[in-house]
Amino acid sequence: MPCTLVPPYILQALARHEDPAVRDAAIHTLGFDKTFAVNRLLGATTMRSAKRAAAPVTARLHRLIHDAHGQEDLPGELVRSEGDPASTDVAVNEAYDGLGDTWKLYEDVYQRNSIDDAGMDLSGTVHFSQQYDNAYWDGQQMVFGDGDGVLFNRFTISVDVIGHELTHGVTGATADLAYQGQSGALNESISDVFGSLVKQYSLGQSAQEADWLIGQGLLAADVHGVALRSMKAPGTAYDDPRLAGKDPQPAHMRDYVRTTSDNGGVHTNSGIPNHAFYLAAVGLGGNAWEQAGHIWYAALTGGQLQSTATFAQFALLTIATAERLFGAAAKQAVSEAWSGVGIVTS
Repeated sequence: MPCTLVPPYILQALARHEDPAVRDAAIHTLGFDKTFAVNRLLGATTMRSAKRAAAPVTARLHRLIHDAHGQEDLPGELVRSEGDPASTDVAVNEAYDGLGDTWKLYEDVYQRNSIDDAGMDLSGTVHFSQQYDNAYWDGQQMVFGDGDGVLFNRFTISVDVIGHELTHGVTGATADLAYQGQSGALNESISDVFGSLVKQYSLGQSAQEADWLIGQGLLAADVHGVALRSMKAPGTAYDDPRLAGKDPQPAHMRDYVRTTSDNGGVHTNSGIPNHAFYLAAVGLGGNAWEQAGHIWYAALTGGQLQSTATFAQFALLTIATAERLFGAAAKQAVSEAWSGVGIVTS
């Protein structure tokens, strides 16, 4: 089930919920996500291929927001284009703004010309399906569900969610990390990293000021939790039996989860590299999108990261990149961050 935001273990718990609306929404979401995964494996064109075929163009932001009106035909009706006035539909405006915030981080800070680095239009569809409990990147566009209205709010509500999903497109166009085991957890973690940086950059927050939450606002008011994931404190984002209990993300390799579900635990074990980035960003100080973000971005896009990379291999690459870009002090801070999550590289 590649590149969807809500982990399958949460949806599987919701599929056993006593509330029929929650249960039916989760069952439908799981069924669609499985079909989406199969179709993508069988026939999707990768972002990497698309990037090779694209001619360089001048950087410019061009957003297209569509409305599926509760159906599943993509992209749906075009309801807002670049430069159009705000809509009366809050989901349309949140999607429009979130796509723009993500583009701005990548262009302003990393000089990346849209998701494919070749000026790709940013397209999104809101109101997808009925009570769809997820958001995803399909290789060409963003898709947002409205949630079940009981446990999940609309999926346009968190700008870090939008940044997370669009970053799957960046990863697909560059290192194309295999969505299985540790490389899959790195894939998820890199999306969390840049999703959080989109939020921090848009708010002007330093690493110390940021909340480091992924999906804040997604959970309904009566759910015992603050978000889907916490990079600052993995394993603490929620604790509610309706969401399969306590957040299972580990923050250290001693708690690494070995499982065959969720593509080898990609949404669970991503907590380890997530926490390493948090430690690196705080250790380096200032704004996380500056030194820490540049190090992770260069490691992702520099051509040395293998698609099957392990945590240790990615750690070594980020440490070397830190020294190359920012010197010995940065190298030490990044090395200590990885040691802090149980990955020793020397």
